[in-house]
Amino acid sequence: MRPTVVLALVLVLAGCSAQQRAATRPAPATATGAADAAADSLRFPGETHLRNIRQLTFGGNNAEAYWSPDSRQLIFQSDWAALNPQGCDQQFVMNADGSPLAGAALSGGPAQNRYRLASTGQGRTTCGYFLPAGGPLGGRVLYASTHAGDRACPPSQARASGRYVWDIFETFDIYSARPDGSDVRPLVEGPGYDAEGTVSPDGRFMIFTSTRSGDLELWRLELATGALLQLTDTPGYDGGAFFSPDSRQIVWRASRPTGDALAEYRTLLVQNMIEPGALNLFVANADGSEARQVTDMPGANWAPYFHPNGRQIVFATNQRSVTEGTGGRTFDLYRVDTDGTNLERLSFSNTFDAFPMFSPDGTKLVFASNRRADRAPSRETNIFVADWVE
Repeated sequence: MRPTVVLALVLVLAGCSAQQRAATRPAPATATGAADAAADSLRFPGETHLRNIRQLTFGGNNAEAYWSPDSRQLIFQSDWAALNPQGCDQQFVMNADGSPLAGAALSGGPAQNRYRLASTGQGRTTCGYFLPAGGPLGGRVLYASTHAGDRACPPSQARASGRYVWDIFETFDIYSARPDGSDVRPLVEGPGYDAEGTVSPDGRFMIFTSTRSGDLELWRLELATGALLQLTDTPGYDGGAFFSPDSRQIVWRASRPTGDALAEYRTLLVQNMIEPGALNLFVANADGSEARQVTDMPGANWAPYFHPNGRQIVFATNQRSVTEGTGGRTFDLYRVDTDGTNLERLSFSNTFDAFPMFSPDGTKLVFASNRRADRAPSRETNIFVADWVE
């Protein structure tokens, strides 16, 4: 699920400018093997862990780019009009190096041989994810979609409210499909919101967020048997969960409102919205046991993902702009140990940096950002990939 207010402004682009095309080329290495900072034009001072940043999309709102198990491709959601004239987010697959897709038979603009539609093109979608090759649905992708209950583009109540809130679409169910969008099959259906699905690296389980219990809770589905297990039961929003590299732990974002804040949370939930003003990160065993809070910071601390070492988490937060009183709309990438220590800021664009995810081989980090090589202000959110440097 994306913060729709931050990403609300859509600028239609049919292609990329010369400056943008230049920005997609990797920065050349110096004789010592270090990146040439002048050529690495999308990297900002202070971003010591990122090198050779490449821009992979060039207009509209693009987010939640997640890796294939072989680290070669990404699935992402986009309302970029050059790819998706329908208006609501749809799921697309692209090569992680920005190269054309082999054998792609795509219609539309000249850039479309780089992106393949993976969803139906109907309704609204979110949270695409590759399924590991060894699991019962190996080689497929999953995503949440409203297309069965609402084939048109459902309007955003959050955007109309004028508040910083997220939509909870009741018609979201979770589907699997081949990466070319064919053979769509329901995976999780039923009344209410079912979305935010991700899969354990061993291919056994999917974790997702659902309102089936009356609140936004985490649930685990055993893919081979269909067995369901509720993992959380504390009032408040639990969502955006991911498994650790060894499939033994989960990390997620959660709100824990009390008093008047809890009453307001429940009022908004009835209206199919939540206000993510206070989110922190939690870690637990994969069955939901031994849950513990990792962060305790103001603002929205969210979009967590495990470092390949399993001992650290990368995530997005607006805690700095909340603390500084600048409106809370600037999100930075941070890293923290799973015990809450050694907090480290990773991104310094002072725009919107979020949805970080390490490639399975640990060499790259993909993320979404409003950054531009020319440093001009932008409300476009694009996908970027960087070499990761420890």
